[in-house]
Amino acid sequence: MRRVTHVVIGAGMTGLAFADAVRDEDYLVLESTDAIGGYCKTIVRDGFVWDYSGHFFHFRHPEIEQELVSRMPTQRILRVEKDSRIRWGDGYVDFPFQKNIHQLPREDFLACLVDLHFREQRSFDSFEDMLYVRFGRSIADKFLVPYNEKLYATDLSRLDPGAMGRFFPHADEDEIIRNFRRADNASYNQTFTYPEGGAIEYVKAMASRLDPSRIALAEPVVSIDPVARTVTTTKQTIQYETLVSTMPFDRLLCTTQADFDASIYTYNKVEVFNLGFDRKGPVDVHWVYYPQRDLSFYRVGFYDNIFGADRMSLYVEIGRRPDETADESTREATLARVLADLARAGVVDGHELVAHEHIVMDPAYVHITRASIDDVAAHKARFEAHGIHSIGRYGSWTYCSIEDNVVEARALARRLKA
Repeated sequence: MRRVTHVVIGAGMTGLAFADAVRDEDYLVLESTDAIGGYCKTIVRDGFVWDYSGHFFHFRHPEIEQELVSRMPTQRILRVEKDSRIRWGDGYVDFPFQKNIHQLPREDFLACLVDLHFREQRSFDSFEDMLYVRFGRSIADKFLVPYNEKLYATDLSRLDPGAMGRFFPHADEDEIIRNFRRADNASYNQTFTYPEGGAIEYVKAMASRLDPSRIALAEPVVSIDPVARTVTTTKQTIQYETLVSTMPFDRLLCTTQADFDASIYTYNKVEVFNLGFDRKGPVDVHWVYYPQRDLSFYRVGFYDNIFGADRMSLYVEIGRRPDETADESTREATLARVLADLARAGVVDGHELVAHEHIVMDPAYVHITRASIDDVAAHKARFEAHGIHSIGRYGSWTYCSIEDNVVEARALARRLKA
């Protein structure tokens, strides 16, 4: 039986960041697919550069950004000041909606302002309730509820009030009113960097100091024995001292044959269409949010406005329940609906589709509930007693940035080496 000090499950940014931090130690990265990158893979086709979806890196730690950029000397790194909008009627409202209600038509604006001022002051125990209590009925009903229901593909009353953490653009009444005169729409992702070769270049940079022989591709994990500290793949059984898992937490529970309530671990899928057209469309904007329930997608992003390209290049995202069919059998029909909706939304106007790619991210956004928070914490404590550490967005069943995953992985590596 092979013996390895650190076994890492998953060659996405989180797993690679951990391996990079302990690269002088004995490690092995197991990846179920045939390439590194996880959801940060990039597709290049017919002159278009697309990621699996909009994966932009928002750095709060400049030293991490500088380090990764230094590892890709041949890449041109684009630094973008975000322009994000919300489709409203025949035009747009700046994001976030709650700070820009003054841009709405008069009657919509007055409804939002009055409901904001006279909103009910009380406690709340769900994400949906938080939206109504903090922003009033009109702001919630016009954007915050329908948009997030399309995104999460679930009843928002199930989600914990803090389900989006620091990524939700909170604003109190004073901030909203001040924004009427002087715009301040800054958010956690106000600026982002993007390599000319796509998000995969950050992945390659993270992996650049690793030994390729220590990354096992196309080797899915079949089972884990926490007591014996062994992991069995489709090819071998490995004895480990520590196991670092980045797989979705419910899958780790299944793989270790843990006793758990599967109904706690719910999530959505995101169906993505990357689309390349023969000419430009809307200019300047980087992505647009769509709360309209009669449009299939919740967000559209414009790669061409990031690259400064002369042909429109989009990612289009649709939130799906896990039990919804989103595969080859429905792809053409859904694509036809997407193209029709893009025309209705004013994004395409006689454009010719010249290239496209269909991707399903499963899981995509996990549903963070009080039950999932408590259950993850309890199981993580038991796992750590057996040398198992579950980290990352899916490994911790949480909502976080890619940089947050790097920080978490490196912190764990330091702790284990101490």
